[in-house]
Amino acid sequence: MTSFKGIKILLVDDEPNIVQFLELGLINEGFDIRVAYDGESALAEASVFQPHVVILDVMMPGMNGFEVCAALRATGDNIAVIMLTAKDEVEDRVKGLTLGADDYLIKPFSFSELLARIGARLRNQFPNLLGEVVYGPFRLDDRRKELIYMDQILELSPTEYELLRFIILNNGVVLSKSLILDKVWGYQFGGEENIVEVYIRSLRDKLNDKEHRLIRTLRGAGYRMDLP
Repeated sequence: MTSFKGIKILLVDDEPNIVQFLELGLINEGFDIRVAYDGESALAEASVFQPHVVILDVMMPGMNGFEVCAALRATGDNIAVIMLTAKDEVEDRVKGLTLGADDYLIKPFSFSELLARIGARLRNQFPNLLGEVVYGPFRLDDRRKELIYMDQILELSPTEYELLRFIILNNGVVLSKSLILDKVWGYQFGGEENIVEVYIRSLRDKLNDKEHRLIRTLRGAGYRMDLP
C-alpha cells in the first residue's frame, strides 16, 4: 500500500455530484483535498494551496480547463495535471497535452483508475513524497532510501538502490542497457555498457536470484522484471 499523507490535490469540476464523490474517495485515501467549481477559483486556490496534483475538468463555464491548464503551466510550478473530459476526441486530448496536461481521463471512469493515474504521476514527479510502496515481494521507501525484499532490508549501494528501483518501477518493461545507463547513471556517464552487467550480477546475488527469475535477461534486448 502507498501512504498519501501530506499529498495535496486540487479538484476542479463544476458538477457538485462528481466533486462530492471524488472528494470523499480521495480523503479516504489520505490526500489533503481542496475544491474549486470554476477556473478562476481554481487558479486562486492553487496559488495559496500549492497542490501537487490538479484534477481538472475541461468543460466548465467561463474559464475552461484548457485555459486553466495553460495558466498553471505559466506559473512554472511543478504540478501534475490530470484532465477530465466527457469527450472522447483525439483533438481534445492532443490540445490538453500540448498545453501541459500530464494525463487524461474520459468520463465516466472508475475511481480505481483515477487513483492509479494519480499514483503514476506522483511516482514520476514527486517520488520523495510517497511513503512505503509495495511491489510484489518488494517494499520501496524512497524517503528512507530503503528496499525491503521478503521482509529483509537489502544492503545496497546508492547506485544499486537506484538501479533496482528503476527496474521495479518498470515492472514488465524490457530495459535496454543504454536506457538503464541514461536513467540510472545519467547522460554524462562515459563508461561502458558492461557496467550494467556488473551491477545486475551484484543485485542478483543479493536477491539470491541464481536462476534469474526475478531479473530476467533477454538476449540482445536487455532486462525485465516480472512481478505479480
